[in-house]
Amino acid sequence: MSLKITDDCINCDVCEPECPNGAISQGEEIYVIDPNLCTECVGHYDEPQCQQVCPVDCIPKDENRVESRDELMQKYLIITGKA
Repeated sequence: MSLKITDDCINCDVCEPECPNGAISQGEEIYVIDPNLCTECVGHYDEPQCQQVCPVDCIPKDENRVESRDELMQKYLIITGKA
């Protein structure tokens, strides 16, 4: 499942550079996560890096985008050209 950034985001800029897939970018008001690029860091790290560095804990799983670990790994392989 993709992650999402909630309205609690304080625009601290620490999550964007941590994303290995480039899924995080500045939105109109807060940072946003592109669900097509978010793999929850599967293939790169054991834990989602954005969640690890977020000082306000505003990056939960997006319940509207349920994906299994296998699906996230397939997405990782496609994004990185390893498929």
